[in-house]
Amino acid sequence: MLDTSTDIRLVKKAIRGSVDAYGELIEIHKNYLYRMAYLHSGTEDAALEIVQETILKGFHSIKTLRNPELFRSWITRILIHISIDFHRKSVPSIQIDENLPETRSLGISIEERLDLYEAIRQLPEKYRLVIVLKYFDDLKQDEIAGIMNIPRGTVAAYLTRARKELRRSLKEGYLNG
Repeated sequence: MLDTSTDIRLVKKAIRGSVDAYGELIEIHKNYLYRMAYLHSGTEDAALEIVQETILKGFHSIKTLRNPELFRSWITRILIHISIDFHRKSVPSIQIDENLPETRSLGISIEERLDLYEAIRQLPEKYRLVIVLKYFDDLKQDEIAGIMNIPRGTVAAYLTRARKELRRSLKEGYLNG
């Protein structure tokens, strides 16, 4: 959801064809888009490519957005689809840069964090998405359901299964809860 009436006005202008308004929206959300792409791809180059494609596809399809308040969810859905396509085309094993983008502190060492990111990357796509959206972007299950276009109960089930697989994979249970 967008926070301010200014953001909503920008979305409405962008829907009506304002390139400047769309540019301002992207400027507001660029760090979020990059962080999401980076968490999904694991490399700076891939993240930048995903963000670039997301911006372009979003620009071409902004007129299809029916609810301006849902711009962030809408652009996130585009980014996720592009990330999935990118992931399918890329090499199965993705190396993670040592210079990870800032995320909220997980309370673990860099080595443990790298292990966690690699374990997340090994999850099936649907589980990886719910984990990233829940724990790295702090979205609620209802928001995740809207972005992924699945029922809230399915999100809860995916989170439970993903946590179980991560615990098994890490054999230490870095994720509590």
